[in-house]
Amino acid sequence: MNEVFLKSLFEFIGTAVLVLFGDGVVASNVLKKSKGENGGWVVVTIAWGLAVMLGVFIAGPYSGAHLNPAVTLGLAAAGTFPWSLAVPYIVAQMLGGFVGAVLVYAFYKDHYDATDDPALKLATFCTAPAIRNYGRNLFSEVLGTFVLVFVILALATEGNTPEMGMGAIGAFPVSMLIVALGMSLGGTTGYAINPARDLSPRVAHALLPIKGKGPSDWAYSWVPVAGPVVGGMLAAGLYCLIFR
Repeated sequence: MNEVFLKSLFEFIGTAVLVLFGDGVVASNVLKKSKGENGGWVVVTIAWGLAVMLGVFIAGPYSGAHLNPAVTLGLAAAGTFPWSLAVPYIVAQMLGGFVGAVLVYAFYKDHYDATDDPALKLATFCTAPAIRNYGRNLFSEVLGTFVLVFVILALATEGNTPEMGMGAIGAFPVSMLIVALGMSLGGTTGYAINPARDLSPRVAHALLPIKGKGPSDWAYSWVPVAGPVVGGMLAAGLYCLIFR
């Protein structure tokens, strides 16, 4: 099997699993008549950490488990990942995010139908700010992703594993990092910190025939894309300045 295809395939599968479990816990928490309804923020943040861990377990040995375009771009900018693989990885990640979101909808279809609030339905697909202030919302996503990518770069050296990515520092440490980011820095925007986790499911929300779903909030959609990309690039810049 072609090496680029194999790596991209595992990025696709890993990202799909990440979004399936990550968006799945949100659906379990907010959709009506779910046994997990009103589980709370702690449940959400822990499950998102575990979702990332599962994706890393799957993709880590094969692709390095980036599972996030911001991570891919940050690692490439830092010189620890070849630019030639960036586009295949990002395409695979975005497609994986879309498929994961569609699976969440299929799984919770009855509960989407039982939920009247369009905002709750949208929340199971993508993020929205607690207080809409685009400048501060952007800063939140930049800082959260900066921390994510910088920690990955700082802890994962090229000698740790054959592939550089979240898998290089191990599934458990990176899952704890995601939990910490959610609990500490997630309260403003819901910590997308990943375009594949936000934009792809947002597209799925727009395309799926969800009963009473309302708009997909495209006015905000640029924030969880631009913020993570900028944050990842800034992390790469600081990494090169300090460690090289």
